[in-house]
Amino acid sequence: MANFNIKRLSEGIRREISAAVSGVKDPRVSKNFVTVTRCELTNDMSYCKVWVACLGGSEVTDKAVEGMTAASGYFKKQIASTVRMRKIPELIFQPDNSLEYSEHIEDIIAHLPKPAEDNSDKEDGDED
Repeated sequence: MANFNIKRLSEGIRREISAAVSGVKDPRVSKNFVTVTRCELTNDMSYCKVWVACLGGSEVTDKAVEGMTAASGYFKKQIASTVRMRKIPELIFQPDNSLEYSEHIEDIIAHLPKPAEDNSDKEDGDED
């Protein structure tokens, strides 16, 4: 039962941070297309890891993480206004490089040689 509540709270925090990103005035966050990919709340609900991804590569994502860390008080205030918790967790922002990794894997798959089709097994006129 407690695990379900932690997942539900994590999703609520992720939703609130995603909605609050548009209100941040820091240019490291506002100038980039920032996506909150996932949140992970600890069992004692004192810390919440927040994974952030941006279009433009890891350098842009690292800058956005710095900006969001600087604005963590703003995010905590937004979370407190909507998510019902006794204590708002400490937010730990981390870059999420899974988008770059998936693009890398797609490039590898796209450059694999295509298998040659073998049509010698199928002869249309040989069936009796």
